[in-house]
Amino acid sequence: MHKLQEMIRKQKSGYHTGIFSCCSSNEYVLRALFKKTKEHKVMALVESTANQVNQFGGYTGQTPKDFASWCTQLAVEMGAEERLVLGGDHLGPLTWTKLDEAEAMAHGEQLIYDYVLAGFTKIHIDTSMLLSTDDASIPLSDQIIANRAARLCQKAEEAFGARRKIEPLAIPPVYVVGSEVPIPGGAKESETLQVTNSEHLKLTLDIFRESFKAYGLEEAWKRVIAVVVQPGVEFGEDEVFVYNREKAKQLCEMLKVNNQLVFEGHSTDYQPRAALREMIADGISILKVGPALTFALREALFALENIEKAFYEGTDTVLSNFAGTVERVMLENPSQWKNYYHGDERKQRMNRAYGFSDRIRYYLNEAPIQEAIQRLEKNLQEPILLPLLSQFMPMQYLKVRDGELENNFSALIVDRIGDCIDDYLFAIKE
Repeated sequence: MHKLQEMIRKQKSGYHTGIFSCCSSNEYVLRALFKKTKEHKVMALVESTANQVNQFGGYTGQTPKDFASWCTQLAVEMGAEERLVLGGDHLGPLTWTKLDEAEAMAHGEQLIYDYVLAGFTKIHIDTSMLLSTDDASIPLSDQIIANRAARLCQKAEEAFGARRKIEPLAIPPVYVVGSEVPIPGGAKESETLQVTNSEHLKLTLDIFRESFKAYGLEEAWKRVIAVVVQPGVEFGEDEVFVYNREKAKQLCEMLKVNNQLVFEGHSTDYQPRAALREMIADGISILKVGPALTFALREALFALENIEKAFYEGTDTVLSNFAGTVERVMLENPSQWKNYYHGDERKQRMNRAYGFSDRIRYYLNEAPIQEAIQRLEKNLQEPILLPLLSQFMPMQYLKVRDGELENNFSALIVDRIGDCIDDYLFAIKE
């Protein structure tokens, strides 16, 4: 049985339990995740998205096999291999929406096949997006979404059969479905959120169940562990919509009569830790987090650059110019932020640097930015003066002062990201 199925059985028995999903491919983030999950003895669920990692490399340049291998090696290095669970997020035709249905779905089928064959065992099937001009109705009907999801699940099951020939003890994948799926990467603009209607959700699940049955996937349906819902949480560039359990009460009530499913909550970034814990208690047992983790990474890098500037002011040392380099690279290639940031130039500039959706994360692997980070690390290779650390990274200063944290570049960054992870550990602890 999959570890997530075991978790859900425990949750259905009345225990306060759940998991958070780290949706990031950044090494600093993953090191922070593995460090924390090893310390707290919990699962380390890592999910890569369809645009991040796919058969053509995605924006990280990694195929599913590449990412699985790299992530596993990093987990081994950190002593967290036994805790690692690999997942695929928004798997389907997401990256090929400008193509017609036949071509987009063919790419989606190959994508999900490659993920499962590579050892990803938690599979979020997402077919909620419009495909070119083939989809005239907006939004798509649940029937179309469910039929496409069943097609992809069939391909995933085929891939698992191939994997089991290579690895006889491989565990079958578990699935997450749904038709009310937030776009990956954060909201494009703030809007009034509507909590998923429980009656409509029941109809949607019936349609999905029948579609899976039509494709001969009754056994696979038993491994559908969660459905994506909108419980009323989201974030804009400078605001956070905090979970209100009263507004989600009717939705969450339906879980009490369903022993198979829990809810998966997307865009839980920046929620107060108390709200995250309430979500877990209410059956939103899988909490997705991504931008908040790289937001914390960006905060750490900006803080370290401020330390660099303060320490080397008036000297001949060549500074990293990290923030300036990020701004230049983003302006030279606006494809990853221009459709998300609105307003005048000042507003866009502020969002590029500080916005909650953290579009900077899409640029961190660019060569000029990597060179700036390397220069920053080189300039700060000696232990940082405590007064400067107190000024710019006060939480890390306290830990360094008390002997709980090493005073070096990487350790400080990993620990700052860990501050965010601590909120999720608080949410899921029994």
